[in-house]
Amino acid sequence: LRLKDKVVQETWTRTGGHVTDYTLYTGALGTALLLFKSFQVTGDRRDLNLASEIVQACDAASLGLPRRFLTFICGRAGVCALGAVIAKHCNDQLMETNFLSSFDEIIITEKVPNELLYGRAGYLWACLFLNEHLSDKTIPAEHISSVAKDIIMEGRKLSNKGSCPLMYEWHGKKYWGAAHGLAGIMHVLMHTELKLDEQDDVKNTLRYMISNRFPSGNYPSSEDSESDRLVHWCHGAPGVALTLAKAYQVFQDDHFKQSAAEAAEVVWNRGLLKRVGICHGISGNAYVFLSLYRLTGNVEYLYRAKAFACFLLENADRLIAEEAMHGGDRPFSLFEGKAGMAYLLLDMVNPSESRFPAYEL
Repeated sequence: LRLKDKVVQETWTRTGGHVTDYTLYTGALGTALLLFKSFQVTGDRRDLNLASEIVQACDAASLGLPRRFLTFICGRAGVCALGAVIAKHCNDQLMETNFLSSFDEIIITEKVPNELLYGRAGYLWACLFLNEHLSDKTIPAEHISSVAKDIIMEGRKLSNKGSCPLMYEWHGKKYWGAAHGLAGIMHVLMHTELKLDEQDDVKNTLRYMISNRFPSGNYPSSEDSESDRLVHWCHGAPGVALTLAKAYQVFQDDHFKQSAAEAAEVVWNRGLLKRVGICHGISGNAYVFLSLYRLTGNVEYLYRAKAFACFLLENADRLIAEEAMHGGDRPFSLFEGKAGMAYLLLDMVNPSESRFPAYEL
Protein backbone atom coordinates (compact mmCIF):
# COMPACT_ATOMS: atom_id res chain seq x y z
CA LEU A 1 0.00 0.00 0.00
CA ARG A 2 2.95 2.32 0.59
CA LEU A 3 4.05 1.65 -2.97
CA LYS A 4 0.53 2.45 -4.20
CA ASP A 5 0.67 5.77 -2.34
CA LYS A 6 4.07 6.53 -3.89
CA VAL A 7 2.66 5.86 -7.37
CA VAL A 8 -0.24 8.25 -6.69
CA GLN A 9 2.17 10.90 -5.44
CA GLU A 10 4.40 10.65 -8.52
CA THR A 11 1.72 10.34 -11.19
CA TRP A 12 -1.09 12.48 -9.79
CA THR A 13 -0.29 14.63 -6.75
CA ARG A 14 3.02 15.92 -8.13
CA THR A 15 1.38 16.94 -11.43
CA GLY A 16 -1.31 18.91 -9.61
CA GLY A 17 -3.92 16.66 -11.16
CA HIS A 18 -2.88 17.65 -14.69
CA VAL A 19 -3.06 14.74 -17.15
CA THR A 20 -0.73 14.71 -20.16
CA ASP A 21 -0.85 10.92 -20.75
CA TYR A 22 -4.33 9.55 -20.12
CA THR A 23 -3.65 5.93 -21.14
CA LEU A 24 -3.76 2.83 -18.99
CA TYR A 25 -0.41 1.71 -20.39
CA THR A 26 1.84 4.55 -19.23
CA GLY A 27 -0.54 7.26 -18.04
CA ALA A 28 -2.92 8.38 -15.33
CA LEU A 29 -5.60 5.79 -16.15
CA GLY A 30 -3.16 3.12 -14.95
CA THR A 31 -3.05 4.88 -11.57
CA ALA A 32 -6.87 4.93 -11.52
CA LEU A 33 -6.99 1.18 -12.18
CA LEU A 34 -4.41 0.58 -9.42
CA LEU A 35 -6.54 2.61 -6.98
CA PHE A 36 -9.65 0.69 -8.03
CA LYS A 37 -7.77 -2.57 -7.38
CA SER A 38 -6.72 -1.27 -3.97
CA PHE A 39 -10.35 -0.44 -3.20
CA GLN A 40 -11.39 -3.97 -4.22
CA VAL A 41 -8.77 -5.49 -1.90
CA THR A 42 -9.07 -3.15 1.11
CA GLY A 43 -12.56 -1.64 0.80
CA ASP A 44 -11.06 1.84 1.35
CA ARG A 45 -13.45 4.23 -0.38
CA ARG A 46 -10.84 6.99 -0.40
CA ASP A 47 -9.06 4.99 -3.09
CA LEU A 48 -12.32 4.62 -5.02
CA ASN A 49 -13.05 8.35 -4.81
CA LEU A 50 -9.55 9.28 -5.96
CA ALA A 51 -9.82 6.77 -8.82
CA SER A 52 -13.04 8.51 -9.85
CA GLU A 53 -11.35 11.91 -9.77
CA ILE A 54 -8.44 10.67 -11.90
CA VAL A 55 -10.63 8.92 -14.47
CA GLN A 56 -12.65 12.11 -14.94
CA ALA A 57 -9.40 14.01 -15.60
CA CYS A 58 -8.43 11.30 -18.12
CA ASP A 59 -11.83 11.73 -19.74
CA ALA A 60 -11.24 15.45 -20.20
CA ALA A 61 -7.71 14.81 -21.53
CA SER A 62 -8.86 12.23 -24.08
CA LEU A 63 -11.85 14.08 -25.51
CA GLY A 64 -11.56 14.98 -29.18
CA LEU A 65 -8.65 12.65 -29.90
CA PRO A 66 -8.49 10.88 -33.28
CA ARG A 67 -10.86 7.94 -33.45
CA ARG A 68 -8.03 5.46 -33.95
CA PHE A 69 -7.34 5.63 -30.19
CA LEU A 70 -10.09 3.17 -29.30
CA THR A 71 -8.69 0.41 -27.07
CA PHE A 72 -8.79 -0.34 -23.36
CA ILE A 73 -5.04 -0.13 -22.78
CA CYS A 74 -4.11 2.76 -25.07
CA GLY A 75 -7.34 4.51 -25.97
CA ARG A 76 -10.63 6.13 -25.20
CA ALA A 77 -12.45 2.83 -24.59
CA GLY A 78 -10.37 2.28 -21.46
CA VAL A 79 -11.32 5.68 -20.05
CA CYS A 80 -15.04 5.17 -20.71
CA ALA A 81 -15.18 1.53 -19.57
CA LEU A 82 -13.20 2.00 -16.36
CA GLY A 83 -15.02 5.29 -15.73
CA ALA A 84 -18.42 3.58 -15.96
CA VAL A 85 -17.39 0.75 -13.62
CA ILE A 86 -15.92 3.14 -11.04
CA ALA A 87 -19.05 5.33 -11.27
CA LYS A 88 -21.21 2.29 -10.53
CA HIS A 89 -19.21 1.56 -7.37
CA CYS A 90 -19.53 5.24 -6.41
CA ASN A 91 -23.31 4.94 -6.89
CA ASP A 92 -23.12 7.81 -9.39
CA GLN A 93 -25.77 6.84 -11.94
CA LEU A 94 -25.38 10.02 -13.99
CA MET A 95 -21.62 9.60 -14.40
CA GLU A 96 -22.05 5.92 -15.27
CA THR A 97 -24.61 6.81 -17.96
CA ASN A 98 -22.36 9.54 -19.37
CA PHE A 99 -19.38 7.22 -19.63
CA LEU A 100 -21.48 4.51 -21.30
CA SER A 101 -22.85 7.07 -23.77
CA SER A 102 -19.30 8.15 -24.59
CA PHE A 103 -18.32 4.50 -25.04
CA ASP A 104 -21.16 4.04 -27.54
CA GLU A 105 -19.75 6.92 -29.61
CA ILE A 106 -16.49 5.04 -30.31
CA ILE A 107 -16.39 3.97 -33.95
CA ILE A 108 -14.24 1.22 -35.46
CA THR A 109 -13.14 2.14 -38.97
CA GLU A 110 -11.96 -0.32 -41.62
CA LYS A 111 -8.36 0.82 -41.25
CA VAL A 112 -8.15 -0.13 -37.58
CA PRO A 113 -5.64 -2.97 -36.92
CA ASN A 114 -6.71 -6.08 -35.01
CA GLU A 115 -4.23 -6.33 -32.14
CA LEU A 116 -4.72 -5.65 -28.44
CA LEU A 117 -2.92 -2.37 -27.75
CA TYR A 118 -4.30 -0.30 -30.64
CA GLY A 119 -6.79 -2.47 -32.51
CA ARG A 120 -10.12 -4.28 -32.60
CA ALA A 121 -9.11 -6.82 -29.95
CA GLY A 122 -8.34 -3.99 -27.52
CA TYR A 123 -11.74 -2.42 -28.15
CA LEU A 124 -13.45 -5.80 -27.80
CA TRP A 125 -11.72 -6.36 -24.45
CA ALA A 126 -13.21 -3.08 -23.20
CA CYS A 127 -16.69 -4.35 -24.18
CA LEU A 128 -16.06 -7.59 -22.27
CA PHE A 129 -14.78 -5.64 -19.24
CA LEU A 130 -18.02 -3.65 -19.10
CA ASN A 131 -20.15 -6.79 -19.32
CA GLU A 132 -18.06 -8.48 -16.63
CA HIS A 133 -18.32 -5.61 -14.15
CA LEU A 134 -21.73 -4.06 -14.89
CA SER A 135 -24.17 -6.43 -16.57
CA ASP A 136 -23.70 -9.02 -19.29
CA LYS A 137 -26.16 -7.03 -21.40
CA THR A 138 -24.35 -3.66 -21.11
CA ILE A 139 -22.78 -4.20 -24.54
CA PRO A 140 -25.19 -6.29 -26.65
CA ALA A 141 -24.05 -9.81 -27.57
CA GLU A 142 -24.73 -9.03 -31.24
CA HIS A 143 -22.23 -6.16 -31.18
CA ILE A 144 -19.55 -8.29 -29.51
CA SER A 145 -20.14 -11.09 -32.03
CA SER A 146 -19.94 -8.62 -34.90
CA VAL A 147 -16.53 -7.28 -33.81
CA ALA A 148 -15.24 -10.82 -33.17
CA LYS A 149 -16.46 -11.90 -36.62
CA ASP A 150 -14.60 -8.98 -38.24
CA ILE A 151 -11.40 -10.01 -36.43
CA ILE A 152 -11.79 -13.61 -37.61
CA MET A 153 -12.47 -12.50 -41.20
CA GLU A 154 -9.39 -10.25 -41.22
CA GLY A 155 -7.27 -13.12 -39.89
CA ARG A 156 -8.52 -15.55 -42.51
CA LYS A 157 -7.87 -13.02 -45.26
CA LEU A 158 -4.20 -12.55 -44.34
CA SER A 159 -3.69 -16.25 -43.67
CA ASN A 160 -4.85 -16.95 -47.22
CA LYS A 161 -5.43 -20.63 -46.38
CA GLY A 162 -1.87 -20.95 -45.09
CA SER A 163 -0.71 -23.41 -42.44
CA CYS A 164 -1.92 -21.02 -39.72
CA PRO A 165 -5.69 -20.43 -40.09
CA LEU A 166 -5.55 -16.87 -38.73
CA MET A 167 -2.78 -14.32 -39.21
CA TYR A 168 -2.50 -10.59 -38.52
CA GLU A 169 -0.09 -7.78 -39.26
CA TRP A 170 0.83 -4.72 -37.28
CA HIS A 171 3.19 -2.22 -38.90
CA GLY A 172 4.10 -4.79 -41.53
CA LYS A 173 5.07 -7.57 -39.10
CA LYS A 174 3.15 -10.75 -38.28
CA TYR A 175 3.47 -10.67 -34.51
CA TRP A 176 2.79 -13.64 -32.23
CA GLY A 177 2.78 -12.03 -28.79
CA ALA A 178 0.09 -10.73 -26.45
CA ALA A 179 0.51 -7.01 -27.11
CA HIS A 180 0.44 -6.90 -30.91
CA GLY A 181 -0.11 -10.41 -32.19
CA LEU A 182 -1.77 -13.79 -32.24
CA ALA A 183 -1.63 -14.57 -28.51
CA GLY A 184 -3.47 -11.39 -27.54
CA ILE A 185 -6.05 -11.61 -30.31
CA MET A 186 -6.81 -15.30 -29.65
CA HIS A 187 -7.08 -14.57 -25.93
CA VAL A 188 -9.78 -11.95 -26.45
CA LEU A 189 -11.66 -14.02 -29.04
CA MET A 190 -11.91 -16.92 -26.57
CA HIS A 191 -14.01 -14.71 -24.28
CA THR A 192 -16.70 -14.45 -26.99
CA GLU A 193 -19.32 -16.81 -28.42
CA LEU A 194 -17.67 -18.35 -31.47
CA LYS A 195 -19.21 -20.60 -34.11
CA LEU A 196 -17.71 -24.08 -34.49
CA ASP A 197 -15.61 -23.17 -37.54
CA GLU A 198 -14.34 -20.06 -35.74
CA GLN A 199 -13.46 -22.13 -32.67
CA ASP A 200 -11.52 -24.50 -34.91
CA ASP A 201 -9.59 -21.59 -36.40
CA VAL A 202 -8.64 -20.31 -32.94
CA LYS A 203 -7.63 -23.79 -31.73
CA ASN A 204 -5.60 -24.54 -34.84
CA THR A 205 -3.90 -21.14 -34.71
CA LEU A 206 -2.75 -21.94 -31.16
CA ARG A 207 -1.66 -25.43 -32.24
CA TYR A 208 0.35 -23.85 -35.07
CA MET A 209 2.11 -21.63 -32.54
CA ILE A 210 2.86 -24.56 -30.24
CA SER A 211 4.22 -26.61 -33.15
CA ASN A 212 6.48 -23.77 -34.27
CA ARG A 213 7.86 -22.59 -30.93
CA PHE A 214 11.61 -22.58 -30.34
CA PRO A 215 13.32 -25.79 -29.16
CA SER A 216 13.80 -24.00 -25.80
CA GLY A 217 10.01 -23.82 -25.38
CA ASN A 218 9.94 -20.05 -25.83
CA TYR A 219 7.84 -18.43 -28.56
CA PRO A 220 8.99 -16.18 -31.43
CA SER A 221 7.99 -12.53 -31.26
CA SER A 222 6.85 -12.68 -34.89
CA GLU A 223 6.43 -15.05 -37.82
CA ASP A 224 9.80 -16.38 -39.09
CA SER A 225 11.74 -14.69 -36.27
CA GLU A 226 14.78 -16.73 -35.21
CA SER A 227 15.64 -14.61 -32.17
CA ASP A 228 14.95 -16.63 -29.01
CA ARG A 229 15.52 -13.68 -26.70
CA LEU A 230 12.33 -12.11 -25.34
CA VAL A 231 10.52 -13.64 -22.35
CA HIS A 232 7.91 -10.93 -21.82
CA TRP A 233 4.14 -10.66 -21.62
CA CYS A 234 4.24 -8.55 -24.79
CA HIS A 235 6.54 -10.90 -26.75
CA GLY A 236 7.37 -14.48 -25.86
CA ALA A 237 6.28 -17.32 -23.57
CA PRO A 238 4.59 -15.34 -20.74
CA GLY A 239 1.78 -13.85 -22.84
CA VAL A 240 1.33 -17.11 -24.74
CA ALA A 241 1.15 -19.07 -21.46
CA LEU A 242 -1.78 -16.93 -20.25
CA THR A 243 -3.54 -17.46 -23.58
CA LEU A 244 -2.99 -21.23 -23.51
CA ALA A 245 -4.35 -21.37 -19.95
CA LYS A 246 -7.49 -19.65 -21.22
CA ALA A 247 -7.63 -22.09 -24.16
CA TYR A 248 -7.71 -25.03 -21.76
CA GLN A 249 -10.53 -23.39 -19.78
CA VAL A 250 -12.57 -22.85 -22.94
CA PHE A 251 -11.83 -26.01 -24.96
CA GLN A 252 -10.85 -28.51 -22.22
CA ASP A 253 -8.02 -29.83 -24.39
CA ASP A 254 -5.16 -31.18 -22.25
CA HIS A 255 -2.66 -30.27 -24.96
CA PHE A 256 -3.27 -26.60 -24.19
CA LYS A 257 -2.84 -27.11 -20.45
CA GLN A 258 0.40 -29.03 -20.97
CA SER A 259 1.70 -26.37 -23.37
CA ALA A 260 0.80 -23.61 -20.88
CA ALA A 261 2.78 -25.48 -18.20
CA GLU A 262 5.75 -25.83 -20.57
CA ALA A 263 5.65 -22.09 -21.33
CA ALA A 264 5.53 -21.42 -17.58
CA GLU A 265 8.76 -23.42 -17.19
CA VAL A 266 10.44 -21.04 -19.63
CA VAL A 267 9.22 -18.12 -17.52
CA TRP A 268 10.56 -19.72 -14.34
CA ASN A 269 13.97 -20.39 -15.88
CA ARG A 270 14.38 -17.17 -17.87
CA GLY A 271 11.73 -14.72 -16.67
CA LEU A 272 13.48 -13.00 -13.75
CA LEU A 273 14.19 -9.96 -15.90
CA LYS A 274 16.01 -6.70 -15.24
CA ARG A 275 12.75 -4.75 -15.38
CA VAL A 276 9.89 -4.33 -12.90
CA GLY A 277 6.82 -3.76 -15.10
CA ILE A 278 4.00 -5.99 -16.25
CA CYS A 279 4.48 -5.52 -20.01
CA HIS A 280 8.12 -6.61 -20.16
CA GLY A 281 9.19 -7.19 -16.58
CA ILE A 282 9.12 -9.46 -13.55
CA SER A 283 5.67 -8.30 -12.38
CA GLY A 284 4.01 -9.40 -15.61
CA ASN A 285 5.85 -12.71 -15.64
CA ALA A 286 4.67 -13.50 -12.10
CA TYR A 287 1.10 -13.52 -13.41
CA VAL A 288 1.90 -16.64 -15.45
CA PHE A 289 2.31 -18.59 -12.22
CA LEU A 290 -0.82 -17.06 -10.68
CA SER A 291 -2.80 -18.04 -13.77
CA LEU A 292 -1.48 -21.63 -13.71
CA TYR A 293 -2.15 -21.80 -9.96
CA ARG A 294 -5.78 -20.85 -10.52
CA LEU A 295 -6.04 -23.31 -13.40
CA THR A 296 -4.44 -26.34 -11.73
CA GLY A 297 -4.54 -25.71 -7.97
CA ASN A 298 -0.87 -26.73 -7.89
CA VAL A 299 0.71 -24.75 -5.01
CA GLU A 300 4.14 -24.91 -6.68
CA TYR A 301 2.91 -22.21 -9.04
CA LEU A 302 1.84 -20.08 -6.09
CA TYR A 303 5.30 -20.47 -4.53
CA ARG A 304 6.85 -19.38 -7.83
CA ALA A 305 4.61 -16.30 -8.01
CA LYS A 306 5.58 -15.45 -4.43
CA ALA A 307 9.26 -15.92 -5.27
CA PHE A 308 9.05 -13.38 -8.11
CA ALA A 309 6.98 -10.95 -6.00
CA CYS A 310 9.34 -11.25 -3.02
CA PHE A 311 12.36 -10.70 -5.25
CA LEU A 312 10.81 -7.41 -6.37
CA LEU A 313 9.79 -6.39 -2.87
CA GLU A 314 13.25 -7.04 -1.45
CA ASN A 315 15.47 -5.96 -4.35
CA ALA A 316 13.76 -3.68 -6.89
CA ASP A 317 14.50 -0.31 -5.26
CA ARG A 318 18.15 -1.15 -4.60
CA LEU A 319 18.76 -2.64 -8.06
CA ILE A 320 17.11 0.33 -9.79
CA ALA A 321 19.23 2.74 -7.71
CA GLU A 322 22.35 0.77 -8.67
CA GLU A 323 21.18 0.82 -12.32
CA ALA A 324 21.32 -2.98 -12.33
CA MET A 325 17.59 -3.01 -13.08
CA HIS A 326 15.62 -0.78 -15.46
CA GLY A 327 12.84 1.08 -13.65
CA GLY A 328 10.96 1.73 -16.89
CA ASP A 329 10.87 4.73 -19.21
CA ARG A 330 7.87 5.87 -17.17
CA PRO A 331 8.95 4.51 -13.80
CA PHE A 332 5.61 4.75 -11.97
CA SER A 333 3.31 3.65 -14.79
CA LEU A 334 1.13 0.53 -14.78
CA PHE A 335 2.62 -1.35 -17.70
CA GLU A 336 6.25 -0.21 -17.55
CA GLY A 337 6.90 0.74 -13.95
CA LYS A 338 6.16 0.35 -10.26
CA ALA A 339 2.38 0.72 -10.53
CA GLY A 340 2.42 -2.73 -12.16
CA MET A 341 4.50 -4.05 -9.27
CA ALA A 342 2.04 -2.54 -6.77
CA TYR A 343 -0.85 -4.14 -8.67
CA LEU A 344 0.86 -7.54 -8.48
CA LEU A 345 1.47 -7.18 -4.73
CA LEU A 346 -2.22 -6.36 -4.20
CA ASP A 347 -3.15 -9.45 -6.23
CA MET A 348 -0.90 -11.57 -4.01
CA VAL A 349 -3.27 -10.84 -1.09
CA ASN A 350 -5.83 -13.17 -2.67
CA PRO A 351 -4.11 -15.15 -5.44
CA SER A 352 -7.27 -17.07 -6.35
CA GLU A 353 -8.83 -13.79 -7.49
CA SER A 354 -5.73 -12.45 -9.27
CA ARG A 355 -5.98 -11.31 -12.89
CA PHE A 356 -3.36 -9.82 -15.20
CA PRO A 357 -4.68 -6.24 -15.54
CA ALA A 358 -6.35 -5.45 -18.86
CA TYR A 359 -5.74 -9.00 -20.12
CA GLU A 360 -7.44 -11.58 -17.90
CA LEU A 361 -11.10 -11.16 -16.95
